Amino acid sequence: MQRLDAAAIEACLRAALRPAEIAVVDDSHLHAGHAGAREGSHYTVRLRSERFAGLARVARHRLVYDALGPLAAQGVHALAIVAKTPDET
Repeated sequence: MQRLDAAAIEACLRAALRPAEIAVVDDSHLHAGHAGAREGSHYTVRLRSERFAGLARVARHRLVYDALGPLAAQGVHALAIVAKTPDET
């Protein structure tokens, strides 16, 4: 099983969604001290993929969570997702 970190999250998303652009940022340091910080890490994921074309925001987020599979349950407390197609601003 892969160790949870930004690189592992990025690798899973690249393999599943073939994004034109991707950035995974560990925001955990911004949440140090609050109760949820003990439950896992905080990440922001920004990606552009043709796979999002024609999908509503909730469906796009489902694709991201499905791509992460069991990795998503390994210590992720919060995942902020910005999912767009390559031609969206």
